[in-house]
Amino acid sequence: MAQPYSQLPRWVNYGLIPLVNLSVAFLVAGLVVLAVGENPLRAAVLMIDGAFGSGDGIGYTLYYATNFIFTGLAVAVAFHCGLFNIGGEGQAYIGGLGVAVGCLAFDSIFPWWINLPIATLCAAAFGGLWALIPALLQAKRGSHVVITTIMFNFIAASLMVFLLVDVLKPAGQMAVETRPFAEGASLPRLDWMIEAFGYTIRRAPLNIIFLLALVTSFLVWVLIWRTRLGYEIRTMGHSPKAAQYAGINTTKIIVITMMISGGLAGMMALNPVMGAQERLQLDFVTGAGFVGIAVALMGRSHPAGIIPAAILFGMLYQGGAEMSFEMPAITRDMIVIIQGLVILFAGALEHMFRPYISMFFGRVADSSLKAAPATTGESH
Repeated sequence: MAQPYSQLPRWVNYGLIPLVNLSVAFLVAGLVVLAVGENPLRAAVLMIDGAFGSGDGIGYTLYYATNFIFTGLAVAVAFHCGLFNIGGEGQAYIGGLGVAVGCLAFDSIFPWWINLPIATLCAAAFGGLWALIPALLQAKRGSHVVITTIMFNFIAASLMVFLLVDVLKPAGQMAVETRPFAEGASLPRLDWMIEAFGYTIRRAPLNIIFLLALVTSFLVWVLIWRTRLGYEIRTMGHSPKAAQYAGINTTKIIVITMMISGGLAGMMALNPVMGAQERLQLDFVTGAGFVGIAVALMGRSHPAGIIPAAILFGMLYQGGAEMSFEMPAITRDMIVIIQGLVILFAGALEHMFRPYISMFFGRVADSSLKAAPATTGESH
C-alpha cells in the first residue's frame, strides 16, 4: 500500500513537489513564449539577468519580495488555523492608512528609528482591526471568512479613495495622495548590502523593511511552532472537534489568528508607503495580497519556504519587466500570464503531481520493507 501524503519525506513534501510544480509552470510558460515567436531560453536568460544581473535589478527584486513575504506570512498564519484569509489586499490598504497616520503625526518630531516602531504598530493594529469583523462573523455567525474578507477588500479600496480625496489630501493639491513625509519618516536604504557584493545600486527602493520582513518571518516561526498559542492554532487547523475536546476556545483562536494575519498583511504597507513613496498614494498594494496566497502555498505555509517563494515572485515582477523591454513581442500582459501560470501550478493545481510522487515513494517504502526480512534471515 502506498504511503499517505502526510508520510512523505519532508524533503519531498517541502522541496521536490514545489520544484516539480514550478518546473511545469515554467515549461508551459515557455510554450506560451514560443507561441508568440520568441525563444523561451533567451526569455529565461533575460528574466534572470533582469532580476539578478545588476544592483538595481537585485534591489527591485528584493523590494517586491519584501511585500510578498508579509502577505505570504499573513496567509500562512490563517492557513495553520484552517482559515483562508484572502483579504490581505484590503488589510494592507488599511495598514497603509495606519502607516500614514503614524508618519504624518510624528515625522517632524521623532527620528526614523522611533517613527518606524510607531508606524509598524499602527500598520499592524489597523490591519488586524480590519480583519476583526470577518473573524467575528466567522466565529460567531458562521459566515465564511473567504466571502467576508474578499468583500472587505472592496470596502477598503473605496474607503481609501474617500479618505485620500476628502480627508488626507492637502488643500489645493491635484494628486490623490498625502503630503510627503518629513525627514523623520525617511527610512535608510540597503544600498550597502548590495554594494558589498560588488554591485552598484542607484534607484532601487530597497530599504530596511526587508530586514524587518526577515525578522518577522523568524517571529512567526517561533509563534506557530514554539508557543502554546501556536499549538492551539495548529490544533484548530487540523481538527476543530479535537480542539474543542481539548478545551481550546475555538472562537478566541479564530479571532486572534485572523487579527495576527491581518496585522501581518497591514505591515506590508510599511515597504511601499514609508520605504519607497514616503507618502500615502492610491493603489500601492498592486496585487501583493493575492500574490501572498501563491507564496504561502508554494512555501508550504512555513517561513523558510515563504522567503524563497517571495523572492521568486519578486524575480517574476522585476525580471518580467526587463524582459518585456528586450522582447517587444512579450507584452506586460504576457508577463501577467506567466505569473498566473506559476500561481496556477503552485496553488490551484498544487496536488496534480502529488499522488504520483506519493505512489512512487510508497512503492519504494514497500520494497524496502519486503527486502528487510530476507536480509534479516540471511544474517541468521
